[in-house]
Amino acid sequence: MPQIIGHEHSKLKEKKLIIETDRLDLVPLTVAQYHHWINNISLLEKELECSYQAEPLEDIFLSILRKQFVVTKKDAKNYLYHTFWFLIRKTDRVVVGSADFKDLPDNQDEVEIGYGLGKRFNHKGYMTEAIQAMCHWALTQENVSCIIAETEISNSASQNMLRRCGFKTYQKGSACWWRLPKI
Repeated sequence: MPQIIGHEHSKLKEKKLIIETDRLDLVPLTVAQYHHWINNISLLEKELECSYQAEPLEDIFLSILRKQFVVTKKDAKNYLYHTFWFLIRKTDRVVVGSADFKDLPDNQDEVEIGYGLGKRFNHKGYMTEAIQAMCHWALTQENVSCIIAETEISNSASQNMLRRCGFKTYQKGSACWWRLPKI
């Protein structure tokens, strides 16, 4: 069971949500931290006392980050549903990946989750551990009754991870969609 804590950050002296799992700290980036991630990653690494070794900040991923940052900045009070969460390995403070809720819950109280790992961290169970914890947190929120995810038809690793987390597949157009309802 993940532990959800308000952690006092040593450098910032502020309370901040952190979800702890056995091997990871899941840290949602504040608006300022998100800005540093895109524009000055070394400053963010220093602030979070970590080493970023996850997905390279390039091409499509960087474009997604920039677009999502605009939304996060506009709706800072709901940043937990817009920002990316770093998956920081506890043993060495290495950022192995990131995950995000892609927007506020919709009018059916569904929220979509997205995720990615650095290639060298695949097949080690980090993403299963992180998604289980983030889903647990989200499903304890009043305005969330279901978490959804989309995978490519050919991405069996992602599909298997979602199955391990309790998601069930359903059809929505030509994509492969997954649902995890509140029980």
